[in-house]
Amino acid sequence: MTTVMVLTIIGVVVVLVFDYTNGLQDAANMLATIIASRATTPIQAAVLVSFFTFLGPILGGTAVANTIGNFVDVTDLQELSSLTIVLSGLAGAIGWNLITWWFGLPASSSQALVGGLIGAVLMGAGPDHVVWGLAELGEHRLTGVVKVVAALLFSPFVGFAVGWIIHRIMRFALRGAKPSANRPLRWIQWFTTAALAFSHGTNDAQKGMGVIAMLLVLGGITTEFYVPVWVILASSTAITLGTLAGGWRIVRTLGFGIYKVRPIHALDAQLTSASVILAASSFGGPVSTTQVVSTAIMGIGASERPRAVRWRRAREIIGAWLITIPGSSLLSIGFYALQHAIL
Repeated sequence: MTTVMVLTIIGVVVVLVFDYTNGLQDAANMLATIIASRATTPIQAAVLVSFFTFLGPILGGTAVANTIGNFVDVTDLQELSSLTIVLSGLAGAIGWNLITWWFGLPASSSQALVGGLIGAVLMGAGPDHVVWGLAELGEHRLTGVVKVVAALLFSPFVGFAVGWIIHRIMRFALRGAKPSANRPLRWIQWFTTAALAFSHGTNDAQKGMGVIAMLLVLGGITTEFYVPVWVILASSTAITLGTLAGGWRIVRTLGFGIYKVRPIHALDAQLTSASVILAASSFGGPVSTTQVVSTAIMGIGASERPRAVRWRRAREIIGAWLITIPGSSLLSIGFYALQHAIL
């Protein structure tokens, strides 16, 4: 077996590890509100979320995978060099996911992947191997890094605004409701949480699928970029296993650390997040489930009682977002230097 083939296989395994840590990191985003509102037990929530997370990438198409798999281009390099670069980017993303998970910070796995790949490509191949998409922007087309960053940048603001609006509508609709209305609100969360988990699988698992498809081209296994069925199933399984493991450290942050979540807040947050993520997935926009869920909760809290929102905790979360791309980039650069020295 050649060195290139070995590196390709290692790369696929590393992507699946990233998918696992992605599920581990993002499980909390889907579990937090339904558990905090006492709509289900933690075990019930974990099973529900895992099942629909698995279905997401299988039924959700490959639009996001195409975006992620084509915002860097190292196909003109030697196979060994290109594979080393991609592996370094993945290692940086995984390292950042594990660091933020350990400290209980709901950082963005999507930003970690983008930052890791950009850092490794800049270090190993140069800026001309990153598809920035600036020229296409002048032609009113979103592609490359511009498309990725636009989706990651605007989706939190959309999540905040939609959460604010939906909560206002729900409060108006339930203005005369009695406390007994909490019971149907808890039951409805089974459906909205399922929709959120499906949207998460549709968007997040596709990122790993796109990188695997890229690796198959770089390793000479396929001649053109496409996502085989086995890649879809493998990515679905990896992210589902990570979701089952659960990010219980981050559940406390999102479920209790931003705003006191009751059934109506949980329902609104799930409905908001699922809508925003599915809309982004439909045009291939890679968004962060962490960012969308967090800002949806903030928007809901701001819509009801702005002073009750724990803005200090929110600032800590936003701070984690701001350092994710440079942090994962630096980690990937370090991994690239290490791999380059070894190989």
